[in-house]
Amino acid sequence: MASHQLIVLSNSRDGRDEEFNDWYDRVHLPDVLAVGGVVGARRYRMREGDRWRYLAIYELDCYDPSVVTQELLARAGTERMPLSDAFDMESYFMDVATPMPPGRD
Repeated sequence: MASHQLIVLSNSRDGRDEEFNDWYDRVHLPDVLAVGGVVGARRYRMREGDRWRYLAIYELDCYDPSVVTQELLARAGTERMPLSDAFDMESYFMDVATPMPPGRD
């Protein structure tokens, strides 16, 4: 199967970092990892830049990453994937990175 990376850049709402991170680590990551095709996850705090404070990289093991992202979006905000109001939904970014073939610059 093809291997892809799902990249998510996000922020908490002002003053709610602790609540956001607790929800993300204890609730959201397990919910995302329960989606077929998502086989790993890692979170980071951004050191510089003022647009996003957090980065999550999800490892996808699938042929078509759009199937996985569509399932994630379908579950978001439901009982299967509750969202925290500490998550600033107005400022997040999500995209899939696909490996380049060998020999490409």
